[in-house]
Amino acid sequence: MNRKTRVAVLYGGKSGEHEVSLKSAASVLRHLDRERFEPVPISIDKQGRWQCHDLRSIDATNGESLPIPSDSPAVRLEALGSRTAVLPADNAAPAIEPVDVVFPVMHGPLCEDGAVQGLLELSGAAYVGSGVLASSVGMHKDIAKRLAALAGLPVAPYLALSRRGWRRDPEGSAQAARAQLTLPVFVKPCNMGSSVGVHKVKSWEELDAALTDAFLYDTKVLVEQGIDAREIEVAVLDGDPPAASVASELNAGPQHEFYSYEAKYIDQDGASVDLPAKLDATQMERVRKLAVDAFLALECSGLARVDFFLDRKSGAFYFNEINTLPGFTAISMYPKMMEASGLPYSALITRLIELAQEHHAERAGLKTDYAS
Repeated sequence: MNRKTRVAVLYGGKSGEHEVSLKSAASVLRHLDRERFEPVPISIDKQGRWQCHDLRSIDATNGESLPIPSDSPAVRLEALGSRTAVLPADNAAPAIEPVDVVFPVMHGPLCEDGAVQGLLELSGAAYVGSGVLASSVGMHKDIAKRLAALAGLPVAPYLALSRRGWRRDPEGSAQAARAQLTLPVFVKPCNMGSSVGVHKVKSWEELDAALTDAFLYDTKVLVEQGIDAREIEVAVLDGDPPAASVASELNAGPQHEFYSYEAKYIDQDGASVDLPAKLDATQMERVRKLAVDAFLALECSGLARVDFFLDRKSGAFYFNEINTLPGFTAISMYPKMMEASGLPYSALITRLIELAQEHHAERAGLKTDYAS
């Protein structure tokens, strides 16, 4: 009988999106094919402590969010041949069987920005999702937009501000925004997701308060040109070539001016979704191609959700951002778009694990020394 592939479901993290991760991980654990895979729940708490949890105890909670039991053993990861050792931080603690693949179901800074991916690389792990480069670039909205523009993708006007520059000359920052952009504008932290710290500014008097809040989450903030636009998303799955799903459209509810954190996660009537998006055939083909172009331009692998604005007046698409570890509950948009395109949720999880193993085997085949 073949041994099951041990998959570390990594969740939590020191991020403002910690709670979102707990929901995503609960869904992945619930839908993982237990005939093929043996899940190993590993969490990172808000203080950065890694712990490995008893699967039966985690399964027994059967909640919408995975718990992080405080009495579970602290662990660390280490390379072990083709597998990854999960070692107790306390050498007196019982040994834990190595894992074959790590599935990081985490969002936000230190989770999907290349930090965890770098640690997984050093641990010799096969892991789901993009590597260090694409993860860090994708998380950095300014750099992602610059690279997308260099690759020929359309990008709407925006201004990037540093916290140091803003504190030194707040009036100068405001003047630069007024000179380059017209109201309304959107203020958002450069390295956050889930619309954390995002504000719609409809008068210049509101700009300072919006920047003050956004700079609580990051040292760089974007001030983006507001566009009368529809929000269009496309899921991309790695392959040769990568496959783009049918697009979806997000419509903020009547109580929300845009797709905010509250609309996403708190208000049950905060948003509605058109899946597939109400696009004509030409528009659908165009945005799917742009999504694959963005995936390739930013050197992504595994999966990504690519977000666009569709200008209601001109009909032009604009690249907004890319999410290399998008929300992954069964009702999150990435899995829903893939399911609408013919790949059910459980099969999607399986395919992502297979891709992680394929990429790991390819990297493992590279030479790591030089002999003339």
